[in-house]
Amino acid sequence: MSKVIIIGGGAAGYFTAINAKEQNPDLDITILEKGKDVLQKVKISGGGRCNVTHACFEPKELTKFYPRGEKELLGPFHQFMTGDTFEWFENHGVPLKIEGDNRVFPEANTSQAIIDCFQKAVNKLNIKVLTNHGVISIYQQGSTWIINTKNERFITDKLVIAAGSSKKIWEMSQDLGHTIIDTVPSLFTFNIKDARLIDLGGISVPNTTVKILDTKLENYGPLLVTHWGLSGPAVLKLSAFGARILAEKNYNYKVEVNWLSKSSEEILEELNQLKKVNAKKQIGLKSPFVEISRRLWERLVPASNIKINQNWADLNKNQLQNLANQLTKATFLANGRTTFKEEFVTAGGIDLKEINFKRFESKLHKNLFFVGEILNIDAVTGGFNFQNAWTGGFICANALAED
Repeated sequence: MSKVIIIGGGAAGYFTAINAKEQNPDLDITILEKGKDVLQKVKISGGGRCNVTHACFEPKELTKFYPRGEKELLGPFHQFMTGDTFEWFENHGVPLKIEGDNRVFPEANTSQAIIDCFQKAVNKLNIKVLTNHGVISIYQQGSTWIINTKNERFITDKLVIAAGSSKKIWEMSQDLGHTIIDTVPSLFTFNIKDARLIDLGGISVPNTTVKILDTKLENYGPLLVTHWGLSGPAVLKLSAFGARILAEKNYNYKVEVNWLSKSSEEILEELNQLKKVNAKKQIGLKSPFVEISRRLWERLVPASNIKINQNWADLNKNQLQNLANQLTKATFLANGRTTFKEEFVTAGGIDLKEINFKRFESKLHKNLFFVGEILNIDAVTGGFNFQNAWTGGFICANALAED
């Protein structure tokens, strides 16, 4: 009976173990988890509902949501991607649903549905799960792998490392000859203290364009004002694609927001028309743009050197230009970052050049596999990161089962 040890009791580790055992019942599989609880990231993701994947069904389109891993995941996604994820969970008693923003959750609306599914599967398949088994050393002896934990020594034919963002396991992998790309945070919100945003937490604007000045970083999409600055899809995607650039800047940079995703010239023309139509009305009474809430409008107007009770007819050219700039070129100074909810994602890990993505196996060592966030792969939201775990786990499981 071939033995398999999987280091890491998270999404990637569980998915690999279950699929390998389902395909080859003769495998003897053990999961080693350093903590006292398993599947903790699954539990807290998506606000406790688990953002299982994202409703994107074309492999090439799906890869574009991965700042690191885009090229490497194209082949694997042709083998197992979003539609396969839907089918897999449906077959295991957990139907999924697509929400308005294309995020995918269990119909039960709780991450516990995923956890229960996985626990039921490992129990049924007799997969051993050992908690409080932090790994302290890994080395190869002939054709076998030796894993020492604080409690036990394990000898295995095949070793799968699915330990997430574990600095200790990265160091052990480096000792085995693998290159580790230095890690930096990814998927975070921008900390901004600015009078224009104070007490506006919860306000969202649907179609913004956000730029990081002095870089090529730019993104379009919904933006959310929070108590600590700016968030929402437009910002989170920028943080992911700009993870290394923003780290090099020590998270001090200028952000330009175009609240309407129109040119300054277009908006200036619209403002001149509004001046004619609303000549005798006070500018602060109502936002003339449906995308801009009245509360936000009441901040942008005085920021343009215009009094809230001033009539439209009294606005001069400079004031109109200032307002057009606030609507299309509002500049904010970001200083620091905040983790997006409880989801912490890193850019960095095992160098992708050293992995055979047809098996998710090391190119340096036979029967050593890496899946999940331990690799230098990350995505723009939790659902895409989970899809990487499911895809890598499934393909790795195929290799384990066939061998």
